[in-house]
Amino acid sequence: MIRGLLFDLNGTVIDILTDENDYHVYRVTSNFLSYYGIMISPDRLKELFFELNRQQRKTSGEEFPEFDVEKIFRDIFKSCGVSDCPEHLAATAAIVFRSASRHQLIPYPDVCEVLTQLQANYCMGALSDGQSLWAVPELRAAGLEKFFSFTIVSGDHGFRKPDKRMYEMALQKIGLNADEVLFVGNDMYRDVYGAHEAGMKTVFFRSNQGDHSSHGVEADYIIYHFSELPRAIAFLQGKG
Repeated sequence: MIRGLLFDLNGTVIDILTDENDYHVYRVTSNFLSYYGIMISPDRLKELFFELNRQQRKTSGEEFPEFDVEKIFRDIFKSCGVSDCPEHLAATAAIVFRSASRHQLIPYPDVCEVLTQLQANYCMGALSDGQSLWAVPELRAAGLEKFFSFTIVSGDHGFRKPDKRMYEMALQKIGLNADEVLFVGNDMYRDVYGAHEAGMKTVFFRSNQGDHSSHGVEADYIIYHFSELPRAIAFLQGKG
């Protein structure tokens, strides 16, 4: 019997659009840093951001590594010869960077109505890849934070889905066995494969984001509109 629901965030409940290749992102962030005496051109900032991101993931030792955006900015500061910065500056710079890259942040159609309906009968949590200093405020800005009893974000742990530990942490938080939990996600490999490996049933939301296929991976149910989720849960309850 399904007693708990776990949701991916971006691409599943939130329709978000960001562009980290946009020159404007680096110009805004470069201008911001200049107010703290950190002088770096937009082009150099972009180069370092991607280079340090790659280095972090390459040297992490994890099978599915996640980067730490605050550390990236601290390392950028050091590359500029600045090591004595306000403690909050790396986090603030990362938020400025993200806000400049963001073009859209809205719930998918019917998400609020469906989550309101489900909240009355199920314990619900969020399990997301990303950075918590981005994901949690974005969840709040989209008006969805109230629906989830907890939010686990990969950037706090150094590894990302489909690492089984992500799902194990969520099961511990939700306090249920894997066969009592349904995972709802938009990426066939990171969400569906990972949740199946952890012993959960899955609903795949075929949204405008994520990988829609992965060799040998099949969801227990596929929805094309979020409004179909209650019907999917009812079907899987009967199936289980």
